[in-house]
Amino acid sequence: MFALNDKTVLVTGGSRGIGYTIAQSFAEQGANVVISSRSEDTLQQAAENLSEHGQVYPIPCDVSDAKSVKDLIKEIIEEFGSLNVLVNNAGITRDNLMLRLNESDWDAVLNTNLKGAFLCTKFASRQMLRQKSGCIINISSVVGITGNPGQTNYAASKAGILGLTKSTAQEFSSRGIRVNAIAPGYIETDMTDELNDKQREELTGRIPLGRIGSPEDVAGTALFLASPLAGYITGQVFRVDGGMVMS
Repeated sequence: MFALNDKTVLVTGGSRGIGYTIAQSFAEQGANVVISSRSEDTLQQAAENLSEHGQVYPIPCDVSDAKSVKDLIKEIIEEFGSLNVLVNNAGITRDNLMLRLNESDWDAVLNTNLKGAFLCTKFASRQMLRQKSGCIINISSVVGITGNPGQTNYAASKAGILGLTKSTAQEFSSRGIRVNAIAPGYIETDMTDELNDKQREELTGRIPLGRIGSPEDVAGTALFLASPLAGYITGQVFRVDGGMVMS
């Protein structure tokens, strides 16, 4: 359906959560999927679990480190000869109120979430430019659009990804590279698992569709954006939030 057979896809932060489900979805469509994260053990286990869905290859990488990212892209090109889709999904949180937020937590979030997306885009795009084709999908958040108390660093990083998306879309479009962003709302992850019944009820009451989203909702959007069906779409932000943010 999505014509992804034999395409090479890199999903950063692909060992769990949304990234894991995106990797699974691409593998099910016949793509060669590379997943990366900092933890080798977690990454290897994720790749083993995903292997029943298709071809999945684990390569450890610290996306905040330029050499680590450069080596990752080099290994992918040596192994597969191309890189067709990059999903910049790696991200962390270090939540706190602004006045209590320390510098190390600010740096950690910005370095992983925003600098990581910058480095992966920089090195992956070199191969895509040689190919004169490619697709980059940046995972942002509705928090990058609306802001959120206690998440100044996270919101800033996700807002930065939106600017990164639109600027690189303009730079790369003439060479056949499309760049888009997905801004998920509240999605069923480890973080939402910690909500009690009252918090979950209050949360779903703010969502017009009346439910918290699933990782599959985000993965389906990523598949569409990577496919020929989205061949005339670039520089756009797709909110996958159940209608929570409409303005």
